[in-house]
Amino acid sequence: MRNSKIYIIGVLAVVALYSCVPSREIRSENISVPQQYQNQSADTSNTGMVQWKEFFKDPNLIALIDTALVNNQELNIMLQQVDMAKNIIQAKKGEYLPFVNFLAGAEVEKVGEYTRNGAVESNLEVKEGEEFPEPLTNYTVGVFATWEVDVWKKLRNEKKAAVFNYLSSVEGKNFMVTNLVAEIADSYYELLALDNQLSIIDQNLKIQQNALKMVKLQKQAARATELAVKRFQAEVMKNQSHKYEIHQEIVETENRLNFLIGRSPKHIERESDNFIDTSIDIIYAGIPSQLLQNRPDIRQAEFELAAAKLDTKAAKASFYPQFTIKAGVGLEAFDTKYLTTTPESVLYSVIGDMVAPLINRNAIKAQYKNATDQQLQAVYEYEKAILNAYIEVVNQLSNIDNLKKSYDLKDGQVKALTESIDLSTRLFQSARVEYIEVLLAQREALESKMELVETKKDQMLAQVTMYRTLGGGWN
Repeated sequence: MRNSKIYIIGVLAVVALYSCVPSREIRSENISVPQQYQNQSADTSNTGMVQWKEFFKDPNLIALIDTALVNNQELNIMLQQVDMAKNIIQAKKGEYLPFVNFLAGAEVEKVGEYTRNGAVESNLEVKEGEEFPEPLTNYTVGVFATWEVDVWKKLRNEKKAAVFNYLSSVEGKNFMVTNLVAEIADSYYELLALDNQLSIIDQNLKIQQNALKMVKLQKQAARATELAVKRFQAEVMKNQSHKYEIHQEIVETENRLNFLIGRSPKHIERESDNFIDTSIDIIYAGIPSQLLQNRPDIRQAEFELAAAKLDTKAAKASFYPQFTIKAGVGLEAFDTKYLTTTPESVLYSVIGDMVAPLINRNAIKAQYKNATDQQLQAVYEYEKAILNAYIEVVNQLSNIDNLKKSYDLKDGQVKALTESIDLSTRLFQSARVEYIEVLLAQREALESKMELVETKKDQMLAQVTMYRTLGGGWN
């Protein structure tokens, strides 16, 4: 009857513990996206699934990216973080398995005679008239195990959360690779554009220097003034000065690429001659739902949310009783000559513990609240990543379309202004226009050519950005 009462009291205590466990409802994540992009078909062809070695055609650019994926310091730092996340899985896996330790020890103890142990030692003999040694020594050899029984799956959930954190770190690495590939391509195309702008300035300088010679001859013939000569000289010097600015930009862009590929400053191999004639490939955006699988940052947020959910379960399990089993077997004696005497020297023990928080549970309550807050935070992060990805794609689709229209108009502007240079020069020679018309025609033609190169560069960068936005570059 007494044992039954104790059992009932124990059951009631456990029920009371369960009823006191707090619970917070966390809303589910919203992963809905439109069925298709604005003004786009529902075609599932997606450029983001193309491997980067197939997306980029320039062999020099491909070589730069290959080198960066091996030597980039920031990427190698991230790889170490991924490896550390993998090690945490191994550590968490070991926590719900028994811990078995080998123990070998020796000790010396002198107890007071007027104590329980002292009185026993003074009145008992070991055997054959021998007394306990004074002071008393003790030697122990054995194997001892401790095992926390994972009844509430707390340790298993922590291990699963570590797995999701590892997968999240892998996706974080993939996202870094995507950005690294895009950054190298951006810098490379910027370098090609600078080379072309430098070439345009050189061509324009030849035209301006010829115009300056013509104005000087006109002055000698009293058909132009010193003012015209000075204005043409100033225009030549202005463009010569601009050359040095572009030279500096080229140096800085080359070194930015050298930094990304992890090497000291060195010339970047490239072919810039046909940059302005580079064809713009068609980008296939696919459908918005593909972003959830293609974008590493979205998958990273998804794994982080999964880990946060498991962390919440593990935090809630801290309110429940913890069961621990301890066991050991070995040999123990006060003298080494008795250590192997069995069964007298055999030592063994089995202990079962149950520990449950009862009073002052503020710490685990705070831990549980933090876990639920972090889970809700992960929900928002996941939703934000999806929304951001969708908006980025929509923006780039519009950007690519507008840049194409802008380039076509600027190309026509360049052709018209280039023809105006020859026309204004001939009119000036026949004294039908002022020298200022020649200057303006040359200046406007130069500016339009520079803008055309900038627009072509923006088109190339938009292609790269669109590829990255669709989730391409890491595979």
